[in-house]
Amino acid sequence: MTTAADDHRATAGRFTGLVRGATDWDAPAPCEGWVARDVVRHLIEWSRGFVRFGADVELPAGPPVDADPVAAWEAHAGAVQALLDDPATAAVVLRNPNTGELPLPAAIATFYTSDVFLHTWDLARATGQDERLDQARCAAMLEGMLPMDALLRSSGHYGPRVEVPDDADPQTKLLAFIGRRP
Repeated sequence: MTTAADDHRATAGRFTGLVRGATDWDAPAPCEGWVARDVVRHLIEWSRGFVRFGADVELPAGPPVDADPVAAWEAHAGAVQALLDDPATAAVVLRNPNTGELPLPAAIATFYTSDVFLHTWDLARATGQDERLDQARCAAMLEGMLPMDALLRSSGHYGPRVEVPDDADPQTKLLAFIGRRP
């Protein structure tokens, strides 16, 4: 069984490889109005607030994304990994009006690590790197998200669904579901 720590280690590790391989941080990203560095900024900023307000956990601040996106990401990913690797984290509960109460590792895995997975494609596309995602994970995420289509769409975090052929691969279907044009 994969733990939240193992999942984060693998998912953030792939994203870290893309961060290290990026050469143009001002390249347009698939998210409207964003450039490559904004993908990194988004993942750092929202997750810090998520655990701060939901679980009273303060992740250590790293360098500013604008000054050094690589160092900023590495510091952040390391802080999240240390949190997940700490056995005491299992007893911490995240409380959020939208999600209810969840053990912090489960909340991080469900919301943050999944977001890192989705934004891996965005950063890869923006920086001209390998865009392939794990097909089984794409299929599982899509299956879990489909029943929440209206709720997800109303959150404002996803663009309009893009139509793709019924026989499209799981990655294409997932990306289209979240509003990307694969």
